[in-house]
Amino acid sequence: MEGEGTPSSSVDQESEDKVQEMKSFQEMLPSDVNVPLLPGERHVCGVTKDVTYLCPYMGPVRGQLFLTNYKVYFRGHDGDPPYTLDIPMGVISRVEKIGGSTSRGENAYGLEICCKDMRNVRFAHKQEKHSRRLVYDKLMMFAFPLSSGKKLFSFDYQEKFIGWDGWSIYDIEKEFQRQGALNDDWRLSRVNEGFAVCDTYPELLCVPATATDELLQQVAGYRSRGRIPVLCWIHKENRASITRCSQPLVGKLGKRCREDESMLQIIKRVTPGSNKLYIIDARPKLNAVANMARGGGYEDDSYQGCELVFMDVANIHVVRESKKKLQDICFPTVDDSHWLSNLESTRWLEHIKSILASAVRIVDLVERWRTSVVIHCSDGWDRTAQLSGLALLMLDPYHRTIEGFQVLIEKEWISLGHKFQQRYGHGDSKHGDDQRAPIFLQFMDCVWQITQQFPCACQFNEHFLITILDHLHSCLFGTFLCNNEAQRKKEQVREKTVSLWSFINSQQIEYINPLYSPELHNHVCDVQFSHSVILPLNVCSIFVSRFYFLLPVCDVWNCGLAIISDGIHDLDHRNQNMKETRNCSSCVSCYGINAENYSKKQMQGRKPLFLCKSNSILYY
Repeated sequence: MEGEGTPSSSVDQESEDKVQEMKSFQEMLPSDVNVPLLPGERHVCGVTKDVTYLCPYMGPVRGQLFLTNYKVYFRGHDGDPPYTLDIPMGVISRVEKIGGSTSRGENAYGLEICCKDMRNVRFAHKQEKHSRRLVYDKLMMFAFPLSSGKKLFSFDYQEKFIGWDGWSIYDIEKEFQRQGALNDDWRLSRVNEGFAVCDTYPELLCVPATATDELLQQVAGYRSRGRIPVLCWIHKENRASITRCSQPLVGKLGKRCREDESMLQIIKRVTPGSNKLYIIDARPKLNAVANMARGGGYEDDSYQGCELVFMDVANIHVVRESKKKLQDICFPTVDDSHWLSNLESTRWLEHIKSILASAVRIVDLVERWRTSVVIHCSDGWDRTAQLSGLALLMLDPYHRTIEGFQVLIEKEWISLGHKFQQRYGHGDSKHGDDQRAPIFLQFMDCVWQITQQFPCACQFNEHFLITILDHLHSCLFGTFLCNNEAQRKKEQVREKTVSLWSFINSQQIEYINPLYSPELHNHVCDVQFSHSVILPLNVCSIFVSRFYFLLPVCDVWNCGLAIISDGIHDLDHRNQNMKETRNCSSCVSCYGINAENYSKKQMQGRKPLFLCKSNSILYY
C-alpha cells in the first residue's frame, strides 16, 4: 500500500511547492502590477525594474520586466496605455548575454533574446542591480524546459473551451468516408497497430483493398523507415488517387523488391481508365542518386507502367539557410534601395515557387490526366507533406474551409509524422541542431500565396494562418508537440493538453474571410478542369505579417519578380518599370499585364491564364 501511495504523494508535494513558489513571487510583486495571466500561468521571478527594451523602431523604452512560466512580459513606464511586449517562452530560440562587467555605455549590458518568429529582442539591464543573472537563469529554465528535465507549459495550461473538442476534429474513418474512398478498392488496415510496422505512422492506415497485411509488412521492409504507400486523397469522379510514402531502399547494389513493385501495380490498377502511375519524387535527382550510397534511392525501370518525375524541391538544410538570410534582410531594418536584389539572394521565393509548381503538377495529373500519383522524398515527412497538403488544398474545396484545413493539417502533417519537435526544437536549447528547418512555415507561406491569388476561394483569412504559426512555436497547445503519434500517445498529449483547434473554433468568427465565395472557383481557363479546382500561378509575394513581415513584391511578369523560372537579374535597375506596367490594380485575383503594352513577339508562346476585371491578361 505504501508503494501505491508514493506517486500520488509526489504529485501532491509538487503541486504544493508550485503554490508556495507562486505565493512567494506574488509577494515580491508591487501591488499595482496587473500582468495578464492564462489559466495555469504563474510568476516565476519577481519584477525586474529599470530595464530598457531596445526597440529597433521606437528607440529605447524604459520599463519593468516580468517572467512567468509561459512568457516574457515587458511594460513601459510611459505612454497611455503603456507600451507592452510579450514573448511566449516557446518562441525563444536562444538567449545571449550582451556585455560584461567592464562594459561602458548606457545600454551596453543586458540580454538578447533570439526568437523563432524572426524577432531579436534586446533588453538592457543596470549592472549595479545584478538582475541579469536571475533573469537569464529563469529564461534558460522555462524557455528550454526539456533540456532541464521539465515539461512544456502546454501540460500546465488549464483553459477549458466548453463545447469544443479540437482533438476530435480529425477521424480517419470519417475523412475517407467523406472522400468516398472506403469501397472495394480501398480499406482501413490495422497492420500498424501498436506501431509495430512503422513508428512514425498512425496505427490506422488506408491502403489498397487487395494489398494484404503480409504484403504491407514486406513492403515496409523496403521503404525507408517502414513508411509504405498510404492513401491521402481520392478523386470522387475519376477515382485517381494521391498516395505518399518514403524512398525505396535500393542502395548501391540496386536491390529490388517484388512486393513493392506489386504494391504500386495495385495502386495503378484501382484507377479506372489509366494505364500509368506517376511517381513524384520531390528531391533533385542528384540528391536521390547520392542517397543510394546511404542505402536509399529511387524507383527504376523495373516498376512497369510507372513514370518517375523529379521535382527539384530543396532539402531541409538549404531551406534553413534560406530562411536565415530572409530574416537578416527583414529584421531589424529593411534596405529599401536594394530590397529586390537582397530578396532574390535569399532564394526564399524561389523555393516557394518550386513547391507550388510541384503541387500544381500533381493536381494537373490527377484532375486533367486522370492518373494516380505516388509522392515521396527521402523519408516522406517533409517535402512529401508539403506537396500532398497543397495538392489537396487545390483539389478539394472542403480543405479550403476552416474545418477542412484543420483536418488537412491533422492528416497530412501531424498524423503522418512530420517531426515538429525536431524541426522546431520545442523546449530544446540546441538551437544549432542541423535537423531544424522551417518546412511547415514554407507550407503555410504557399497557402498564403494561394489565398492572395484566389481571395474568394478560402473560408479562412490571413489571421487564421498567422494564429497557427504563432502557436506552432508558443507551446501553449499540444497540437504540434512531439514528432509522431507514437510519441504523443506515450506522453498522453490528448489527455493532458488542449488542442489549438478548440481555441480557434471557439472564436471562429475572427478567422472568417469575408470574401469567401466557394461558387467562384472557376478561375482556371482550361475547360478540362473542374470548377472546384484552383491552380495558382508561379508568382509570389513575401508572406510575413505581424511577426512575419508582410512586404509585397510586384508579381507582374517581366517586371522585377525574383522567382520567374529562367531567373531575373538587375532587379533594382528594372524596378522603375513597375509603375508603368502595373495597370490592373482593380483585379481581385491577380495583378495583370495589359496586352497593349507589349508587342506580339513578347507574348508569343506564352499561355494566357486569367482574364482580369480590367480586361488585362496575365501570361506566363
